Amino acid sequence: MKLKIYRYNEEIDSPHYDTFELEPSSGMTVLEALFQIQKQFDDSLAFHYSCRGAVCGTCAMLINKVPRLACRTQVVPLLKGELKINLVPYPAIEEVTVTWNPEEEILVEPLSHLPVIKDLIVNMSTFFKYYKFIEPVFKPSLPSSEKERLMEPDALPELELYTNCILCAACFGACPIDGKNPEYLGPAALAKLYRFHIDPRESKGNKRLELANIPNGWWACEFYGNCTRVCPKGVPPTIAIAKARKELDNKGKSQED
Repeated sequence: MKLKIYRYNEEIDSPHYDTFELEPSSGMTVLEALFQIQKQFDDSLAFHYSCRGAVCGTCAMLINKVPRLACRTQVVPLLKGELKINLVPYPAIEEVTVTWNPEEEILVEPLSHLPVIKDLIVNMSTFFKYYKFIEPVFKPSLPSSEKERLMEPDALPELELYTNCILCAACFGACPIDGKNPEYLGPAALAKLYRFHIDPRESKGNKRLELANIPNGWWACEFYGNCTRVCPKGVPPTIAIAKARKELDNKGKSQED
């Protein structure tokens, strides 16, 4: 098995690819392969990781041109073609600068639409700027109480869909709109915004939705669906965006009447 890895160090050289050959073991993940390469071949290889259990989201990267978590992507099924995800083309796919044989090689690159710091590490500042823009802070409708804030059980299923987001930015890296419009808030931020909007413990009204009622917010999405396909936690941003737009449309029509 070979891993073809994107390399970049602004202080030393221009972007290029290095190829490393490993013997895959049962259950080996891409993250484990990167550790092995770092230990045996090149200790300068740079990448992010933290929990190694698909919880923190820090190891998201482009693997065979698809944003994935390196810690949960196993190399053997990947080489066998068992982990294919059909995506609408976006810049990382369209602007191919390297060729590789997916039956023998695994292509590992930094997450797209974000500036590269070194090798597989990207600058997440833009992603988190948009996340902070939607004010991801709980705003309760009632004053603080001595007990926990309760909600009806039937409100949980939809709410949990969006609380599962781990902010890995895989959706951001797969979104064609983020690729062509760097001002777009992106799927993760909008899904999180919708999560707070539907929380029954929040204050009532459409104030949450109004935060993204801008050209580069709800209305910039073109519903390609890549975000939902690559999300490691099954979060469906396009559903949230569609529902938010419908609510805002209905609100506008009621005001006109």
